[in-house]
Amino acid sequence: MTADISMFDLFLQASLLVKLVMLILLGMSIASWAMIISRSKVLSQAQKNAEKFEDKFWSGNDLSILYQDIKKRKDSIEGVEEIFYSGFTEFARLHKLHAASPDYVMEGTGRSMRVAVSREVDELETHLPFLATVGSISPYIGLFGTVWGIMHAFIALGEVKQATLAMVAPGIAEALVATAMGLFAAIPAVMAYNRFSSKVSKLEHTYATFSEEFYSILHRQAMAGKE
Repeated sequence: MTADISMFDLFLQASLLVKLVMLILLGMSIASWAMIISRSKVLSQAQKNAEKFEDKFWSGNDLSILYQDIKKRKDSIEGVEEIFYSGFTEFARLHKLHAASPDYVMEGTGRSMRVAVSREVDELETHLPFLATVGSISPYIGLFGTVWGIMHAFIALGEVKQATLAMVAPGIAEALVATAMGLFAAIPAVMAYNRFSSKVSKLEHTYATFSEEFYSILHRQAMAGKE
């Protein structure tokens, strides 16, 4: 009998509640792996996009030309490009209306970029709370299934006159499978959550730094326009 068949047999022999626990943990594991793969691609692409855009930004090209290029595809931009677009759009709008008041212009521009940074970070953090939840509660769900399965095994054992290890071992084994599944769901989720949280923090720092640098450039332009 292979290990795979044995595991399946243990599932079939488990009580209804333990089966339900196993199915819940299996579903949580599948969902978390789907989110891990998805977030990994999104965060890696976000990092590449940030580096690519900053290369363009600091290349010395006219920012108005860069803005017009981004404006053509504004429905698909994200990350640093979105921060740049939001800041430049608000700056151009306010500067046109209040060119004589650079402080007012920069206050609105800075606020627009802060909102854009916050929105982009929120987007990067999508699904991370779910991974944290899976990582924290899966072991307890598995432990609950194990405790219930062992109780069920001992109750069944009490109905026989002579108990042997061969009689109690299958019941305990099927109960312990629930704990194993809980750990199987939790460990990847915790590792992915920690890794992704670190990546999001680095990207947030990148976004905030770019926002400050871009703000300084626009502030100089606003002051030059006043003069």
